Amino acid sequence: MSRYGQLLGLAGEQAAAGYLESLGYTILEKNYRSRAFEIDLVAKHGQVICFVEVKTRSSTKKGMPREAVGHAKQQKIIMGASLYLKQHHLINQRARFDVVEIITQGPVPEFNLIQNAFSGI
Repeated sequence: MSRYGQLLGLAGEQAAAGYLESLGYTILEKNYRSRAFEIDLVAKHGQVICFVEVKTRSSTKKGMPREAVGHAKQQKIIMGASLYLKQHHLINQRARFDVVEIITQGPVPEFNLIQNAFSGI
């Protein structure tokens, strides 16, 4: 990934955290990772633990950001979520997978929250 892509992704994750907080989410963790996976944001929304993938794009020329969360990426997030729930003794906690897509091509970033974007636990 280019340096620009890394900076865009980091800025997107920070913006997504603020966006989710404005919607009533509580951010529990940022960049939860191991060698095999990374989860951008772990949050709580009501009584549900949300594992959030953030995708930021400067344009939609190559498709919508959410399209980059394919099956392989979903499997890594599911694996990470399972580990997170075990490590934090939350096995019986309701959980879901959300995607926040951010498009920065205009003067104001456009946010789109997709709750229950995929299933797995």
